[in-house]
Amino acid sequence: VDNDRRDLDMNNKDIDADKLTRFVRMNELRLVTEYNPVTAIGVMQGSLQLHLLLITDKMSPKHPERMRRYRAAAELFKGKILFILVDTNLKSNERIVSFFKLKKSQLPALAIFHAPDEEQDVLTLDEVSVKRVQDFCNNFLQ
Repeated sequence: VDNDRRDLDMNNKDIDADKLTRFVRMNELRLVTEYNPVTAIGVMQGSLQLHLLLITDKMSPKHPERMRRYRAAAELFKGKILFILVDTNLKSNERIVSFFKLKKSQLPALAIFHAPDEEQDVLTLDEVSVKRVQDFCNNFLQ
């Protein structure tokens, strides 16, 4: 996943079915899943019920650095929060921006959403940093 290989030490005597299942679940998804009509169903029906969306313009010159930092933050919450990229250039993603009551002028933004009870929070930001993403997620989890 994400061009990174993860190995589970099968020589370890403590490996059981639960540990193997946890390893596969934590590593089966990309660190950041791009939201589009093809991935939408999988995102909503996935085992993780907490979603963090980075709503941004993929065409921005700042996009590669934003994604590097967003992926680094995703590492910290692997298995707990599904990190999603929402490209504002896709017309099909306009509904998401309006769902979180955001305007183009407020982007980029982070939006966190807990699917079962539809609890949500939004953070508009000038720049994505690992610390800001981490703080935002931890505050929501508390």
